[in-house]
Amino acid sequence: MKILFLGDIMGRAGRNAITTHLPRLRDLWKLDFVVVNGENATSGVGLSAAHAKVLLEAGADVLTLGDHAFDQKDMLTFIEQEPRIIRPLNYSKSAPGAGARVFTATRGRKVLVAQALGQVFMKRPFDDPFSALDGVLRQYPLGGAVQASLIDIHCEATSEKMATGHFCDGRASVVVGSHTHVPTADVMILPGGTAYQSDAGMCGDYNSVIGMDKAEPLRRFITGMPKARFTPASEEATLSGLYIETDDQTGKATRVEMIREGGRLSQASI
Repeated sequence: MKILFLGDIMGRAGRNAITTHLPRLRDLWKLDFVVVNGENATSGVGLSAAHAKVLLEAGADVLTLGDHAFDQKDMLTFIEQEPRIIRPLNYSKSAPGAGARVFTATRGRKVLVAQALGQVFMKRPFDDPFSALDGVLRQYPLGGAVQASLIDIHCEATSEKMATGHFCDGRASVVVGSHTHVPTADVMILPGGTAYQSDAGMCGDYNSVIGMDKAEPLRRFITGMPKARFTPASEEATLSGLYIETDDQTGKATRVEMIREGGRLSQASI
């Protein structure tokens, strides 16, 4: 199976990158399944129902969220209406929506998508991501209930992401990090057959401070005082993500590549 994961969509620039590149790449690479992290797609904080529809219409099969899952209040109700949106497994127990779900890819093949939030350096103490993921992976084993599975580990610490990768090795097709908005250079297939990257990076304008217009973040770093709200940078975005090929019989990864299309970053393709 050919799977594409795209990192955090950042504001209008990120949405434009998706609508510009994803339909073409989906056709060019004959993708079977596409997962997009959309949690910063609306003004850099959360995902609105309207923007979720834009991303799905552009070719995403599933949208994952993150710690800003419900910053846009209409998502509280829209996530119950739209099963293709996944919020973190270990979010509040009263949160609407689901943290894991099985979807149907091309030729009827089944794909599990799950997301968990890390605990290290995060603003609020979320539940243990490891036990949450363990339960889901036991329920949907590779080569049995599903032909592939993708875990979006949304957290700050690279050490926690790496630990998640090794924890899931051999039990998931892909473990890929999101949240920090910077692509990492550690793309690999782990010993048990799980494709891994600590962070896929953002789909946003990299002439910025992690996707935000530079002026206000710089002012706060220099003076220690806030003056204005952060606003997403608006120049051409780089579409950043991870391309994976998996074996339908075992569900394990056979190929993994970094993806960077458009914008300021050096380009990377398959």
